[in-house]
Amino acid sequence: MTKKLFLLAMLFGCVAGRAFAQNGSVSGAVRTSDGEPVELVTVNVKGTSKGALTDRNGKFFIRNLQPGLQRLVASFVGLDKQEQTVEVTAGGTVTLDFVLKASSAQLQEVIVSGRNLNRENAIVAKIPLKKLENPQVYNTVSAEIMKQQGITSYDDALRNVPGIARTWESTGRAGDGASYFALRGFDAQPTLYNGLPGLTSGNLDPANVEEIQVIKGPSSTLFGGAFYSYGGMINTITKKPYHQFGGEIAYNAGSFGLNRVTADINTPLSKADKIALRVNTAYHSENSFQDAGFKKSFFIAPALVYEVNDRLSLHLLAEFLEEERAVAPVFFHSDRLSPLPFKNLRDLNLNPRLSFTSNDLTIRNPRFNLQAQAVYKLSDQWTSQTVFSRGAVKSDGIYTYIWDDVSGDNWFSQYFHKEQQSTTTTDIQQNFNGDFKIGNMRNRLLVGVDYFRRNVVDNGSGWASARNVSPQGEVNYVNPYSGDTLAPVYLTQASIDNLLAGLEGSASNITNTSFGAYASNVLNIMPNLNVMLSLRADYFDSKGERSTSEDDFDQWALSPKIGIVYQPLPDKVSLFANYMNAFINVAPQQVTDRDGSNPRIKSFRPEHADQWEYGIKTNLFSDKLGATLSVYDIKVSDRVMPNPANIRDFTQGGKVGSKGFEIDVVANPVNGLSLIAGFSHNKTKVISGDAEDFYSEPGRSIGGQGPQNLANFWATYRISSGTLKNAGFGFGGNYAGEYKVIDNSKTGVFTLPAYTLLNASVFYNASHFRISLNVNNLTSKEYYIGYWSVNPQKPRNSTLSIAYKF
Repeated sequence: MTKKLFLLAMLFGCVAGRAFAQNGSVSGAVRTSDGEPVELVTVNVKGTSKGALTDRNGKFFIRNLQPGLQRLVASFVGLDKQEQTVEVTAGGTVTLDFVLKASSAQLQEVIVSGRNLNRENAIVAKIPLKKLENPQVYNTVSAEIMKQQGITSYDDALRNVPGIARTWESTGRAGDGASYFALRGFDAQPTLYNGLPGLTSGNLDPANVEEIQVIKGPSSTLFGGAFYSYGGMINTITKKPYHQFGGEIAYNAGSFGLNRVTADINTPLSKADKIALRVNTAYHSENSFQDAGFKKSFFIAPALVYEVNDRLSLHLLAEFLEEERAVAPVFFHSDRLSPLPFKNLRDLNLNPRLSFTSNDLTIRNPRFNLQAQAVYKLSDQWTSQTVFSRGAVKSDGIYTYIWDDVSGDNWFSQYFHKEQQSTTTTDIQQNFNGDFKIGNMRNRLLVGVDYFRRNVVDNGSGWASARNVSPQGEVNYVNPYSGDTLAPVYLTQASIDNLLAGLEGSASNITNTSFGAYASNVLNIMPNLNVMLSLRADYFDSKGERSTSEDDFDQWALSPKIGIVYQPLPDKVSLFANYMNAFINVAPQQVTDRDGSNPRIKSFRPEHADQWEYGIKTNLFSDKLGATLSVYDIKVSDRVMPNPANIRDFTQGGKVGSKGFEIDVVANPVNGLSLIAGFSHNKTKVISGDAEDFYSEPGRSIGGQGPQNLANFWATYRISSGTLKNAGFGFGGNYAGEYKVIDNSKTGVFTLPAYTLLNASVFYNASHFRISLNVNNLTSKEYYIGYWSVNPQKPRNSTLSIAYKF
């Protein structure tokens, strides 16, 4: 670590001098024929590797050009290239504008049917980088893909990303009620909004989603240790206002009582002052494929942008979600101690149509997120970004799970608990981005500070077992340990309230904060060779319970990141390698000696994850074929585990390894046809741990790691001429290999079988009208997911969508 930090310090030091240049620059803008700015247009200097992408205002800037006549080419997927000649002067900046021969409405149709496979991204690295320039791997799911597939659930959108699989649906329970995904063998949840912390207990509504980014690999260097990120992070990009009137109103109807109405309305409030408002809203009502269960929600997200002048822009986003659900309990089919009497689904014989709940037992997850940011262009080379984020979420209602108290009797106890918890977070960031040259080397430098605060208030009830159930749906009211007959408890709100009345509940109020400072620089040693060097210093301060100071603790963590990218064919092929780090702050534990004496609080170091990765990215045939192949090796160290010499104590030193590779392909081979495909293989196991502990037995899977092999594919073809113009169809599916949800020498192994799902769609998508029919799980395949558990999934289901665009 000392050598790494010394190397980082030396290389950061090289950017501390003054920038100078004797060459010239070209700046300009790209607009449509009706005067609207065009984002993501590629402007290249012919015969060189230099170029730029236009920003949201249609502007571009190209530095360090040789004086003399230069030929600039503006290109956009689906439109003819345009070329202009300009004379560059030494030390000067010349202005050149392009006008695309398309209206903004026509251009929108082009955007729908095509994608820029190497477009610039300013969030994944917190530095504006093209995909081929970034040594980190990430995948995106656009709003357009979600419309093509008729997706009404946020979770379903991630079936388009290689290497990620859902292991647990959203339960709404306090603290971790959002869905769980396995990403490179480790837990991941959708915890980022526009690169900032966001609260997601319960479901996420896709109405305000412009794009979902899955950022692969340990990511604490830029995003901190407030969230678990060993395998990567899920970042939601929200829809932004624009400066013309437009929008869409849609209705979705589908299987299991699905009714969903959405509206996306954008309007300029003042064209002269560049103020625009965009509102996205959704009402969602849906039942379950099981014998009970439902979801009702209302969502609204207003967003405002005010471009004060050419230098300053202000952005404001608020999201409000009201949601009530009856959630099926998680079926834990092992006590994690005894030998399993069943090794597979056939032996367990779980009835997938049973919910083990009722629509009278509900949980609410009201949620609020606010983000405000000011972006100020300090100079041609420096930009300031000031960000404030505030979130609040509540878990209010009944949470239940099923557990095998006495193994081997085919009866499983069902436990109930009244959730009453609220969580609030505050995040403040100040970032400075610079783009300058020292000698002939370009530097793109980020320097930032981050303050994060979280407060959790829990007043939930105690826990109680209400009944025993069999996997086939039988019920009894018998104490599984004594055999005594118990009074019946029914699945009604009144009966469960009576069961929980009088139990000692929680009275917890916990606050913690973290302070982070980070710097990251992308140094172009040569035009086609760049190195990324990043470092974060993070101080975590937990006040624990307000009622006592015994659980207070603080920790320091350093998180480095190094990446290198070489482009043998500029803007077409890049070879990359990276070292990345993540950390999690570990709370102290109450421990005693073996005989129960000498009670004390024991502190631990932060856990750390280290990843080495290398691979290749391509962008070929004029943005028609993009691919990424990567190989990674992740090691998590300093995991806390039970002390083998004292069951009343904990020790630190556990280690977990995850190795694998991923392939991702995005293609637009001919006009109207788009393809996405991916394959991943992962192997996760405990390297060192406690042989007597269910969770950390060496050589075994860690639980929640997901299937080892995953594949995804989706193809859409839209007819562009003739009688059937604007009609089309889509087809694709997903494959998941066998998955060990339990892997332990004492309990045995329980494996969920592999499955293949097929999906299809037909649609008609004109300029002002869209109608589509999507059918998922065409063969009605019976399949399951799990996290030390067994959770049945939807059979065949369909969605009819009708939308009016204006």
